[in-house]
Amino acid sequence: MTQEIFLYRAQQKIYPRSVGGVFARWRWGFVWLTQVLFYGLPWLPWGDRQAVLFDIAQRRFYIFKLVLYPQDFIYLTALLVISALSLFLFTAVAGRLWCGYTCPQTVYTEMFMWLERHIEGDRMARMRRDAAGWTWGNVARKSGKHAAWLLLAFWTGFSFVGYFTPIHVLWHELAQFGLGSYESFWVVFYGFATYGNAGFMREQVCKYMCPYARFQSAMFDRDTLIVSYDRARGEPRGAPTHKVGVDNAALGDCVDCDLCVHVCPTGIDIRKGLQYECIGCGACADVCDTVMDKVQRPRGLVRYATENAMEGGWTSAQMLRRVFRPRVLIYTALLWTLIGLVGLSLWLRTPLHVDVERDRSSLARIVEGGRIENVYRLQVMNASEAVDHVHIRVSGIEGLTLASDTDFVVDKAQSRWVPVRVQLPYDGASPGSHGIVFEITEPDSGAQVTEKAVFLVPR
Repeated sequence: MTQEIFLYRAQQKIYPRSVGGVFARWRWGFVWLTQVLFYGLPWLPWGDRQAVLFDIAQRRFYIFKLVLYPQDFIYLTALLVISALSLFLFTAVAGRLWCGYTCPQTVYTEMFMWLERHIEGDRMARMRRDAAGWTWGNVARKSGKHAAWLLLAFWTGFSFVGYFTPIHVLWHELAQFGLGSYESFWVVFYGFATYGNAGFMREQVCKYMCPYARFQSAMFDRDTLIVSYDRARGEPRGAPTHKVGVDNAALGDCVDCDLCVHVCPTGIDIRKGLQYECIGCGACADVCDTVMDKVQRPRGLVRYATENAMEGGWTSAQMLRRVFRPRVLIYTALLWTLIGLVGLSLWLRTPLHVDVERDRSSLARIVEGGRIENVYRLQVMNASEAVDHVHIRVSGIEGLTLASDTDFVVDKAQSRWVPVRVQLPYDGASPGSHGIVFEITEPDSGAQVTEKAVFLVPR
């Protein structure tokens, strides 16, 4: 007789129940904050352009007053380091705060579930409808739900592409049904990604696909604030009863209602202790507080607390003193130091960028009058929102002069290649290579950039 072994188990659908409370309000506050910024920034004007625009085709990135070029890649590196340090800090203080409140997966799942609840009903209503099968009423409601999901998902994709293509141009093309292949692909791709992740995959992304769930334990310690069940207070579980022979005084505060499981977006039971699937959203704490209010018992059976505080019975003041421990203070100091340095660098940043290239077709040549000439190409990038009137000087060898125009104009937020001919008297320097310096100044703003180059004297 052979035995059939299944290596995979079917995923049971989770039906999270709606919940209100302090943490739910915080969660929705962050939903509004992040989405007002995400959907609104592409429409915000800044002079005659979009306030935030990453123009990949022109290789310019506009962030309000700031204009960045590929040469400013160091700022992206700094942003990534700041983001990593912020993640370390928040995780060391209070676990998966990012996951529970501001992660796009959490935010869009909340929005999709809000639409689902308002079209199909809350937890029990959705379960009854799914159990009833494909009735006409269920088909109509589910069609309406998916239509709302698709509308939100594709508007999200449209807004995302609006950060890379001016959104007014994108809207005009959409209204004329003339979106380009590039824009169409990314609107559809990002829209379907949002639709699939927030509408269907939901907790599976957090549990199986997100790497943060796997390595978060390396950043936790016994003084990290996590959503915790007070076992000493809650056990043994059971609802109070008037039956003869049942000692209600021996029961803990947990009435074993399982509402903490019903509201959990990942379907875990917080009473089993810390689990990697927990995203720290605090929904179980909110619903447990409402139950404690109804049975007239103190709130906080499920709450944010540390392992040391739960075991030692610490007060909130004692617990918070341990939260701000050396590890957290070091993360905080490093984070603010880096933010300060980046901010100072941006404040002192010169709005002129210059690259010097030699003319490869002619390294050095003798021109009329017996002078030695080297030809260079200067790429001058104007990183400001004003037209630059640029002046060029060259130094480094006595008798060195510019044989081309020394003044030219660079439009705002544009770059320009400028050919520059540098000449030297025939006997002005010994054969070989000699270092020279180009000085590029913008008299109106006072910006000045110096770039080194090499002048070749033939033998």
